[in-house]
Amino acid sequence: MQPFALNYARPAAQLELTTPYSYDSGLQLNVLADGRVAAHDLALLRELGTTTSTAGSKTHFDD
Repeated sequence: MQPFALNYARPAAQLELTTPYSYDSGLQLNVLADGRVAAHDLALLRELGTTTSTAGSKTHFDD
């Protein structure tokens, strides 16, 4: 038996989003293209609100 909601479920829309930073596994921080730590860029933090990555969920089992 299939749950009723699955008859109407649709995939979530995929957003095209690029972040100006990437995760550096050596530093374990998000870094900008020029090598600066992303969390130190106050203009970026004001624009995005945060710099998040999946690093914690890959390195810690209690997240």
